[in-house]
Amino acid sequence: MAVEFTQNYFEIFGLPVDFQIDTSLLAERYRELQKTVHPDRYANASDRDRRLAVQQAAHINEALNTLKLPLKRARYLLELNGVEFDDEKETTMDPEFLMEQMELREAVADVRKQDDPFASLNKLMESINHKQSTMIDRLQELISTQEYEAAKMQVQKLQFLEKLIFECESLEQDLADAL
Repeated sequence: MAVEFTQNYFEIFGLPVDFQIDTSLLAERYRELQKTVHPDRYANASDRDRRLAVQQAAHINEALNTLKLPLKRARYLLELNGVEFDDEKETTMDPEFLMEQMELREAVADVRKQDDPFASLNKLMESINHKQSTMIDRLQELISTQEYEAAKMQVQKLQFLEKLIFECESLEQDLADAL
């Protein structure tokens, strides 16, 4: 079989260990790998080989899901470089960022009260997506210059934004369902 469990996710897909990756090449290599390890190809194989095929397919899926998303990819890259995350204990952020998050959350909570909640939510989501894009660009710079502790802080901030984006998407669905 093609995949070694000792390989890091970048090695599995034959990609350089870098934040910037070619996502179309990632998708292409994913499809190639899935063809070789897909459990259906091992339907007549031994129990051990079938089990190994399932494990490898799951490992490839996990690798893809990590590398295709910038935040997960950055976190994984930092972990490869010895940066440890403890999401339970490491919750301190700079006060300015936390204040901004509180204001954004208040804005999300106020969307339903607006005359045109969809327009308000759309404007808010554009602002949040812009912040996210800017932060991802900065994250790429920090990783490329090996400023891993600063990159870790950027990842933690981006996790806040990702949760906020999810909340906005959920609110958008709730508003649509209420029509």
